[in-house]
Amino acid sequence: MSETCPHLEYREEGDGRSFDVARAFCTVTGSFVQPMRADVCNARHGLDPTTDCEFYVAPDGGTAER
Repeated sequence: MSETCPHLEYREEGDGRSFDVARAFCTVTGSFVQPMRADVCNARHGLDPTTDCEFYVAPDGGTAER
C-alpha cells in the first residue's frame, strides 16, 4: 500500500483551539498527530500505514496483518 491512510484527516480546529494551518488528525486514536507520524499516514519516505503504524485499522474494521 502506498496510499494515504484512510483514517487521516486535516483539521483547522480541535481540542478547544483553532489553527492557522490544518493539522493532521488520526480518527482511530482520536488525536492530532505529530508531523513525523503524519509522514507514516501520508506514506512518505517509503513508509506504509498498514505496516508502519501501530494504530492502523483496516477500513473493513479488522486490523492489518503485520
